[in-house]
Amino acid sequence: MTTRWTYAFVDRPVPLFAQACDFWVGVTGTRLSEFRGERREFVTLLTSERTDACVKIQAVASGPGGAHLDFCVDDVREFAKGAQALGAHVVADHGTLVVLRSPAGLLFCADPWRGQSSRPPVFRGSRPDQVCLDVPPSLYEAEVAFWSALLPEWESRPGALPEFHVLVPPPGLPVRILLQRLEEERPASAHLDLACADIGAARAEHERLGAEFVAEGGSWTVMRDPAGGLYCLTGRDPETGGLPSG
Repeated sequence: MTTRWTYAFVDRPVPLFAQACDFWVGVTGTRLSEFRGERREFVTLLTSERTDACVKIQAVASGPGGAHLDFCVDDVREFAKGAQALGAHVVADHGTLVVLRSPAGLLFCADPWRGQSSRPPVFRGSRPDQVCLDVPPSLYEAEVAFWSALLPEWESRPGALPEFHVLVPPPGLPVRILLQRLEEERPASAHLDLACADIGAARAEHERLGAEFVAEGGSWTVMRDPAGGLYCLTGRDPETGGLPSG
């Protein structure tokens, strides 16, 4: 079940889809692809012709949205079957695309690999490179075990704080996974993280484009985009995704 490529999906409510597209184009230095889907609900953030996209935006018909992961693999059926054996269940089967839900209830997709291999560059000192899975305490250990088993070629290790666990993909893949144990029991959710060389500078740029400051963490800042979605600016190296040395 080797993962060939990863996409981070930014999921936002239909009425605010246009605002989300404008904002994320601005902060990533990208351009929009053609809209796809029966309701034109999918769009890709395109980079230069020499690199492959790794962020997409989806308009969701209900709920506040959030984020989810797409895994591009050689054999979608094999990947989905393996995920089910580990405790996931299928939400929708579209033939070449299978939508699944993890044991904690988080959506993810299996999609055919189409030769993607070159990750997008850092833009103005930041890069969207991580999907954070926020998991309630009662489901956290099982969710860590699920993702670690589903992605055996990824490095699975404790994070910098006790409530974090990191899955680092093989070199070349653009999106990693952070699992965060919540302090209270509530439904699992997910959000996008950006690695930033300078969180303060990134925050100022994002606020200029319409985002709002929400909260300050240890080495991260929580923001809200113009479509109402939460995301984080994190003090990680945008080239490597790792924490600064020292």
